[in-house]
Amino acid sequence: MVKPILPVEVAAAVIDPTAYGAWDPLHERLAWARANAPLAVAENPSHDPFWLVTRHADVMAISRDPQRFANGIRPTVLTDRAGEALARTATPGGDGHLVRSLVQMDAPDHMKYRLLTQSWFMPKNLKIVEDRIRHHARAAVDHMLSLGGACDFARDVAAYYPLRVIMDILGVPAEDEPRMLMLTQQLFGPTDPELNRSREAITSSEQAIAMLHYVIADFEQYFGALTADRRASPREDIATVIANAAIDGGRIPDRELAGYYMIIATAGHDTTSASTAGAIMELAKNPELFDRFRDAGADKAGLIEEAIRWTTPVQHFMRSAKEDVELGGQMIRAGDWLMLNYVSANRDEAVFERPSTFDPDRPKNQQIAFGFGAHVCLGQHLARMEMRILMEELLPRLKSIELAGDPARVESVFVGGLKRLPIRFVAA
Repeated sequence: MVKPILPVEVAAAVIDPTAYGAWDPLHERLAWARANAPLAVAENPSHDPFWLVTRHADVMAISRDPQRFANGIRPTVLTDRAGEALARTATPGGDGHLVRSLVQMDAPDHMKYRLLTQSWFMPKNLKIVEDRIRHHARAAVDHMLSLGGACDFARDVAAYYPLRVIMDILGVPAEDEPRMLMLTQQLFGPTDPELNRSREAITSSEQAIAMLHYVIADFEQYFGALTADRRASPREDIATVIANAAIDGGRIPDRELAGYYMIIATAGHDTTSASTAGAIMELAKNPELFDRFRDAGADKAGLIEEAIRWTTPVQHFMRSAKEDVELGGQMIRAGDWLMLNYVSANRDEAVFERPSTFDPDRPKNQQIAFGFGAHVCLGQHLARMEMRILMEELLPRLKSIELAGDPARVESVFVGGLKRLPIRFVAA
């Protein structure tokens, strides 16, 4: 069976950080792929060929099958050929993972590590911290209203509120939150010259890998000190759990220890920030929706779920086939690399009626922004709770809201969202 090959312009778009910053033209390319080549190979001189998986059903099928589609064999985020080779020379055993967290683990390690903190993120236990989350939400709203009727919502509110929540739960002191935000943006936005460590365009794999090494080293240094503190003086926080946990009869190895802290400290806020800003952008564009949801009694669940679908902060993950698998009418061979494109899956016409319309009234929103199966996002329930509480606290305190300039998205293939959202508002 001959592998179908994507047109050059489609293959180029899905690997181009600026395409994810532009967003609408990218959706046009992905819609074409879903209709004409939903499972096809992307070829580019700088990257090894990979399957672009665009349909919701195919993304779900791979996500349900971690036995045949692995995380740990190759990078879990799209990496060019030179970058992967450099990473393999710089990582233990040459596995190519600059960070080894839950994302990069397969069975049996993945579940062993996941179970260490999973109970903290279940709805029953999150109820215990709901009052603390509401306190942070009210502080964020008070700060916004103090800004005089205009702000950059993405920067001034959405970036800091989820950060404070997860750092509180993790056990990072408030004075260190700006450092955590900076390092998160540098880790997830290395291709965006406004966010990366060098504040300039990255022109080579060597430059990108070196920059990420510095960011990871900063994280490791910080969390190494936090680990020592929690081993000496345990507290009721997740840092204490991680620092003192046992895996296979011993403490977590240093590499996995750092990776565990990093996945919670980064993914635990950046993605929620993106979805929160996305929700406010759509309310600012649609006064009728805003009026409806500012009612204190309005159920916010549909708004939140649609904002998560609409923004899809984690834009892709990569998987590697461990054996030959027939999928979507194509034969995937052992060793093939696949991009699960969540941006495309969340706009799949076969699943979402009018997928390019922001619709909080979808009767059954099957968004897949949190992933699915064994690797479904550990913090999905926390993210929904944070967004609900902020909307409950913010919207009733506003009379109106509107855009005050052009929003701008992060230029990143991996984690994206709004980096600027200028708005004007009138307090109630």
